[in-house]
Amino acid sequence: MNTDKIFAETLANEYAPKSASKVVALKKLDRKAKNPANIFTYSFGIIMCLVFGTGMCLAMQVIGPATTASFIFGIVVGLVGIVGMSVNYSIYKKLLEKGKQKYAFEIMELAKEICEAE
Repeated sequence: MNTDKIFAETLANEYAPKSASKVVALKKLDRKAKNPANIFTYSFGIIMCLVFGTGMCLAMQVIGPATTASFIFGIVVGLVGIVGMSVNYSIYKKLLEKGKQKYAFEIMELAKEICEAE
């Protein structure tokens, strides 16, 4: 095995012009189907974690006035964050299913073409 030759080939492949193959198109369609669900889920999850943390800071009187009203408000805000984090996965599954249904026909046709070509 000539490692220099292997290295040269991999480097040449990296700089060679890419042709749009059906497999690349299939990967792009797959990403198109999954990206909206992933983006929403990460964004919503981060926001709900921040809401939860803010509520806990209010409840422990790290921020805000040290009153009973602030304590109760902090617990309520923290519970909103917990509920948001709890439903996040369910929302993700529904959005992912909707995205898969939207692109299912195109993905199946392209996959069928790839399988028949081999």
